[in-house]
Amino acid sequence: MKHSPITTRPVRDFFFRGLLFGGFGPVIAGIIYLILHFTLKDLALTGLQVFTVIVSTYLLAFVHAGASVFNQIESWPLAKSTLCHFGLLYVAYILCYVINSWIPFEPLVLGIFTAIFAVGYAVIWLAVYVSIRVTVKRLNRSLR
Repeated sequence: MKHSPITTRPVRDFFFRGLLFGGFGPVIAGIIYLILHFTLKDLALTGLQVFTVIVSTYLLAFVHAGASVFNQIESWPLAKSTLCHFGLLYVAYILCYVINSWIPFEPLVLGIFTAIFAVGYAVIWLAVYVSIRVTVKRLNRSLR
């Protein structure tokens, strides 16, 4: 039986996915800043801020896309893949938000961010997990 490239080449697939989808980060940031431009009267960014937003959101999207590989490494238990996925996304998001000054580097704010991120991650994870379980059960019934 031939193995999926995901299970045999996770590093290559991480970088491939990151390169494929990383460009969406700056596009989304651009859309958000365009909306802010029309809603805030005095929005002004320096060249350094624009550069930081472009690079950091590219890297955030790169990591976000690449991290999906953890969920497809068949030899890893669910807890390990989920923990690696969560941990990498958390670090990428917190760094991007702090570097861009979207949240201040203060313990209380970081704690609130962490709680919101963990709850949001858990809700999305459970929704995906339940939908996959339901789909697998339906497909298994169809095969019988």
